[in-house]
Amino acid sequence: MADQLTEDEKLLATLGYKQELNRNWSSFSNFAISFSIISILAGCFTTFGQAWNNGGPIAISWGWPIISIFILIIGFTMSELVSAYPTSGGIYWWASKMGGPAAGFFTGWLNLIGLLAVTASVAYGCATFLDLTLSTMSSGWADDYSLQRVFVIFVILLAIAAILNIFSGHLMAVLNNISVWWHVAGVAFVIAILVFVPDTHQALDFVFGDKVNNSGYADAATSGNHFWFLVLPLGFLLTQYTITGFDASAHLSEETQAASEGAAKGIWRSIFYSAVGGWILLLAFLFAVQDKDGVTAAGGGVDAIFSQALPQGWHVTVLAISTAGQFFCTVACLTSASRMTFAFSRDGAIPGSGLWSKVTSAKVPANAVIFVAVIGALITLPALVEVNLGTADAPLIVPVAFYAVVSVAVIGLYLAFLIPIWLRWKMGDAFKPGSWTNGKKYKWMNLIAVIEIAIICVYFILPFTPAARPWDDNFSWKFVNYAPILTGGALILLTLWWHLSAKKWFTGPKHTIDEAVVEAFKD
Repeated sequence: MADQLTEDEKLLATLGYKQELNRNWSSFSNFAISFSIISILAGCFTTFGQAWNNGGPIAISWGWPIISIFILIIGFTMSELVSAYPTSGGIYWWASKMGGPAAGFFTGWLNLIGLLAVTASVAYGCATFLDLTLSTMSSGWADDYSLQRVFVIFVILLAIAAILNIFSGHLMAVLNNISVWWHVAGVAFVIAILVFVPDTHQALDFVFGDKVNNSGYADAATSGNHFWFLVLPLGFLLTQYTITGFDASAHLSEETQAASEGAAKGIWRSIFYSAVGGWILLLAFLFAVQDKDGVTAAGGGVDAIFSQALPQGWHVTVLAISTAGQFFCTVACLTSASRMTFAFSRDGAIPGSGLWSKVTSAKVPANAVIFVAVIGALITLPALVEVNLGTADAPLIVPVAFYAVVSVAVIGLYLAFLIPIWLRWKMGDAFKPGSWTNGKKYKWMNLIAVIEIAIICVYFILPFTPAARPWDDNFSWKFVNYAPILTGGALILLTLWWHLSAKKWFTGPKHTIDEAVVEAFKD
């Protein structure tokens, strides 16, 4: 039997699993899914306003490359882990292997919460931009912006993405390959439009030196401790959210050929190329600004820049390119989240595991796909509540619920990353690396990764606006960043569940092949 297996299948067998999913993804396809989920055509467009309102141009021109370096270090530490343990369980499997069942249980749930939130946030952003594209294209599409209409579009897009995912795993690999080239060509085209079409461009000192405080904090001051240590770091959510989801390369490793190398390179390469391309794209946005105050008055949304700088035809073109990229990203996010759901269910950690771990005749976890889509729609329901940070005469509708889901995605995913990164550092030389390794550099890389994640998780549970603070005169629940409520509440429930029940039956990853066979392959 062993002689009939490929090297990938033998390695998977040493980890305790038989090959259930089709291993028809190339190394490029593995890179492509993480690159598609990072999607600079999604995050750079949908969360641009968060950075503009909390810091302005400097939060973007300087914040993006600085935070990207830290994220790349995180990526390198995870590349080493996936090379050693290339399974669909990815993050939680690593934690279980190095830290035991409790570490795996909490890591798995944090990872799943983050993946559910990132899928929902990307799909909602795509719906918003599709509605915006149609409105810009034709005044007959809608008289005004409607949260209800955007939510309906969001649900439809989730359903379409789910159908595509259920159809075939190979189709997903093809779509992600197309997505890479769409992102490369699309980003290049958008940059060219913003370079050649606008009548004027901003100077270097504006792009790399101007500041904005549209957060409501510190009376709009752009200096002092409140600006540098509260407002500006909140703007870094743009980078931290955009460059995430690269753990998809790990979740698809059981479907990737030569996964020990391919999945490892897929993680760090997707981060590096997205960081470079995203920075150039964001600089193009900033240089194209015609009226700084107009962008601020519009809530910092990137579309305000396009409407200032571009005639209608080019404006629609830029929006359409981004919307298509965001849909590719939605499909890829759903693929990754469903594989995580499948793997975690395979080990019995999710209620109804027997249902979510089933695969179709096409070897696709269809039930897990539906699970992710439905939960994604449910956690985005607060987006139906209108949040106006302006006045009745001058409304400023800000998607607080969207940014909250974004924060949940960042906190859930990065906390899940933190646990195995820390555990690998603690193991030291006892860790047995795969074919791709950081060598002795893990000693400082892993520590820097842990510290960066801890800091950003604290910032992204803070209120986005003073009106979200319970002691503020203008406090209202609709302004509240519910990321700490959802993630904190989930951690409390998980802790209770673990101590009252789960620790009695959850023993970590289960082998799907006989123990004797596992030991035979190890030998």
